[in-house]
Amino acid sequence: MGLTSYSKAVSSESARAQSNIIQMRYGKTGIIKYNLSKGIYSVTYGVNAFINNAYAQATANGDSLSSVNYKTRKYSSVSLHDSFGNGTKHIITLTGGSVPSMQQIFYTYPNRNYFFTQLVVSGKALASNYMAPLIAEFASLGNTERSVFIPFDNDTFISYDAKDLTSGVTNTSAEVGVVYNASRTGIVSGSVEHTVWKTGVSIANLQNVHQLKVWAGYASKEVTRDTVAHGMVKGAVLRSPKIMVGYFVDWRTGLEAYGRSNRIAEPPFVFNWTKATPIGWNSWGVLQDKLTYDKAIKVADFFADSLKTFRSGNTAYIDLDAYWDFFKKGEDYSKLKEFADYCKAKGLEPGAYWAPFTDWGHKQGGSRKVEGSDYTYADLWTKTGRGYHDIDGARALDSTHPGTQRRIDYFIDHLKACGFKMIKIDFLGHAAIEAASFYDPTVTTGMQAYSKGMEYLVNRLGNQMLIYAAISPSVATGRYVHSRRVACDAFKTIEHTKYTLNSLSYGWWQTYVYNYIDADHVVFGNEPIGANRARLLSALITGTFITGDDFSSKGIWKSRAKEFYQNPGLLRVLTSGKAFQPVDAAVGTGASSAFWRRDGNEFYLAVFNYGKEAQQMAIDFKDLGLNATKIKACTEVIQGKKVALSNQLNINTPAADAALYRFTLAQ
Repeated sequence: MGLTSYSKAVSSESARAQSNIIQMRYGKTGIIKYNLSKGIYSVTYGVNAFINNAYAQATANGDSLSSVNYKTRKYSSVSLHDSFGNGTKHIITLTGGSVPSMQQIFYTYPNRNYFFTQLVVSGKALASNYMAPLIAEFASLGNTERSVFIPFDNDTFISYDAKDLTSGVTNTSAEVGVVYNASRTGIVSGSVEHTVWKTGVSIANLQNVHQLKVWAGYASKEVTRDTVAHGMVKGAVLRSPKIMVGYFVDWRTGLEAYGRSNRIAEPPFVFNWTKATPIGWNSWGVLQDKLTYDKAIKVADFFADSLKTFRSGNTAYIDLDAYWDFFKKGEDYSKLKEFADYCKAKGLEPGAYWAPFTDWGHKQGGSRKVEGSDYTYADLWTKTGRGYHDIDGARALDSTHPGTQRRIDYFIDHLKACGFKMIKIDFLGHAAIEAASFYDPTVTTGMQAYSKGMEYLVNRLGNQMLIYAAISPSVATGRYVHSRRVACDAFKTIEHTKYTLNSLSYGWWQTYVYNYIDADHVVFGNEPIGANRARLLSALITGTFITGDDFSSKGIWKSRAKEFYQNPGLLRVLTSGKAFQPVDAAVGTGASSAFWRRDGNEFYLAVFNYGKEAQQMAIDFKDLGLNATKIKACTEVIQGKKVALSNQLNINTPAADAALYRFTLAQ
């Protein structure tokens, strides 16, 4: 439907505003049917009615509010011209009695095959930590339904989990949820705004009644790390985040649309990265607390002298992780500056590491003075109920406290003065924790605190460094960094590769939330060459490449690095910096065995075998969206072997190994 016909449809909707059923159109064939008499709605896309008996719910000052209980409901609409395009804002205003008024808002666009909904509650001096824009039944997709548990962050080695949606199963995810079937049909729903609320998405099959609930105010010890309830949002007008809802022929397309929508709804606060895809080395892979100045210099020498073509845009980063403080004495940062200068003289970019919102020395007591201030660490500790927030061995610092800000000033100013061009920031989830209170009285939720802290940090960093997040909230961090690690620490084994690729199998769409996502440091060590190939490819198909071996010492990893890291065919994969998409879903906490990406007239397919036996696989080109007659040539990139072609690709992957196939397509 063109914009003109769409506008006519909107006009006719306005004319029917006082009828019982309001029809709101979106995309090519989507219709939201709202029943003004009952306060419920349904949603269809094409011939598929996928949402039924939907309503909204909230609490305000302890009272429960529901769209089905109001006496009066009125419809109005206005034209929209925002970052999503031209569309319509549909408003259902609900009033009656002495309770706060409610608005159910729907944002629809003719060029978007999904819509957004939002809940607004208005009154006097309101407070709420629960707003649910969407509670509904959804149509069974049949054909082996699965729902994916999607984590809030990448801490504690948490995994994505694809669960069979059999009777009795309830699956609650953070920020976004997806349910799909074996034919790839799926429903995606989730928040695209993250500066105030944490969002939960519950997908359930209760006695074969399929239920969907999306609510703001989600707090869970196991998922969001919170030990107290979600903070209260206060004011005369309370707004939930906008929630994206869509029915998709392919659930993977739906999650990619969700990722892109996040970047549109909340544009980056950090400056845009326009340079080449970042690649390089990080010391945590092997050296960790054995890091010394001499070893770091030897690593830089190895990259400068023995890996001369391992570059992206003529750049490779040499990044010092934790324990770079071994290089300094007290307030003397001259050795760090000397290291940074040495890297630059070798044609490399120096990087550093820091955790801005954690106190690693809290067991030594709180009377220690905070660097750059007259505060003590006890002044800065985030208070949660009767205690503090301790996780990963570190105590959370209140990101709104001036002492935390002075500490940021102190360390960031020193690292900038040393000339570092990259910074890895870690344990950011500590800043997003719900608390009994924050120093800034206007901040009442963990996500408000996170936004305040990250904005302060990014402003202090300025435009000097590539900003890379490690442990952090998965979606909410998109505004503040250029690159983010998809999983927790991973090192060298095939099991580490599988763990990392579990996060890529269900989180690859974050490549559209960030400039880049990252598979963590790649370590070869003394592992078999097949495990090396798999670990290498796990990074390449995520979009960036950070290595981690101890190149200051002798070992087989050096010769393999010279071979693999300088393979021009592999380096070419990194040009776009975008992640590969899974060919098919995994099961449980497993990982997909095949991933693909198309770059112009080149099509890449990465295949992994995580098992202990050789794996035979036959891939039909139709399943990849390829026309066999359009394929001119196929090469296995790592080993440089030409591959014979037929109507399918017959692959024999050895145990604990991987391969990358490049198809050259006719234009």
